[in-house]
Amino acid sequence: MILGISPGELAWLTGMIVVGGLVTGILAGLFGIGGGAIIVPVLYEVFGVLNVPDEVRMQLCIGTSLAIIVPTTFRSYREHLKRGAVMDEIVRAWWLPAVIGVGTGALIAAFAPGWVFQLAFAVIASVIALRLLIGRDDWCIADDLPKGPGLKAYGFVVGLCSALMGVSGGSVSNMILTMHNKAILRAVATSAGLGVPITIAGAIGFMLAGLPKQSLMPPLSIGFVSLIGFALMAPVSSFTASYGARLAHALPKRWLEIGFGIFLLVASARFALAILGH
Repeated sequence: MILGISPGELAWLTGMIVVGGLVTGILAGLFGIGGGAIIVPVLYEVFGVLNVPDEVRMQLCIGTSLAIIVPTTFRSYREHLKRGAVMDEIVRAWWLPAVIGVGTGALIAAFAPGWVFQLAFAVIASVIALRLLIGRDDWCIADDLPKGPGLKAYGFVVGLCSALMGVSGGSVSNMILTMHNKAILRAVATSAGLGVPITIAGAIGFMLAGLPKQSLMPPLSIGFVSLIGFALMAPVSSFTASYGARLAHALPKRWLEIGFGIFLLVASARFALAILGH
């Protein structure tokens, strides 16, 4: 037995995490996301087999996801930056409020039950998916982003949602940017850039938030971050992120919107079923 499971089970779990990492990297580059919507469901099943207590299981998935997608978002950002698609002024305006939002989410993780995070994921992702699938180009809140406090508030919302969902924030920031008359490809590239500080702050925050419950964590974990999950999935997802980014620049805009919308609906359904199963 290894870590309480048989060699056969460990091999199956390892393969599951590696495959999830491959899909995660492609999605990260293609949609400007860190792939957390794939990582979190995969890790939820993995930690279930490892008998991680429900009290910390979802938080452990989110914290580990944020750690895993640090290198993924960095590689995706670099690829989009080479192509000149990143709106640097938005990244500069949003990164600090986003980090504060992530810190708030990590604080919530220390006290809230797991279903809170499942519900947040399902609701937010479903709204974004519907906007992408049935919305039109002329569905805009404004012709441009607000100035001053309004702009900063958007950054905070992106960071908070990232911490509640275990994602890099691309899904939320993409919706905000496109609803303010920004092209989807530029929104994707900018979201990748913002994901770098969000995931770094999120991983550190969830490590600290989980320390009081360290006794409930599986072996080789620091707070709400599993080092085993990080070691297996991060290298694979990081390697494949650049291929997804190249594909994004080769596909029509509408294809990106439809693909991203369907992806989010599938992920939302997974967590809605988990909530109903409680």
